[in-house]
Amino acid sequence: MTTAPAVSHESASQLLLDFTAGQVCRAADGWHAVLHIGSVEHRIWSKQPLTAGAHYAAELPLDRDFEARAHAAARLWRAMNGRAPGPAFHRLPKRRRERLCAALRAVAGYFAGATYRSIAEALFGEKRIPDRAWKTHDLRSRIIRLVRSGLALVRGGYRKLLRPGRRDK
Repeated sequence: MTTAPAVSHESASQLLLDFTAGQVCRAADGWHAVLHIGSVEHRIWSKQPLTAGAHYAAELPLDRDFEARAHAAARLWRAMNGRAPGPAFHRLPKRRRERLCAALRAVAGYFAGATYRSIAEALFGEKRIPDRAWKTHDLRSRIIRLVRSGLALVRGGYRKLLRPGRRDK
């Protein structure tokens, strides 16, 4: 955010942008604020100190994150004007979130030295694990895939979760 030139009319949104209601801290790269407007948490960064009563404008660089930044700016504007902010830009489906949680639990067991069988017992219960034919059971293959997915997340793949998938694939 940058300070914008003052305008002659007082905006209704200006009254809702209260930095004292959120958390503001200074960092080496500028000022960071977390504002709670309604039930939504908005994160703001500014080069200058954030002060109540100032007029602000959003700077949106035309980079690969432009679409997400524009969506976030529109959500903030709607919330400041007393409107429903709308859906989050990138929300993971429930099944994907569950699989990611299972992958992280599986990789945590792997790092703790657990066997694939004991990881499967912890995730799926002992009743689903056969006494025999574990080496060819489909749950073993599933656990191996979950551990691999978890390792990929731990090694930096979690960053892919922050960006939506490409639509031109």
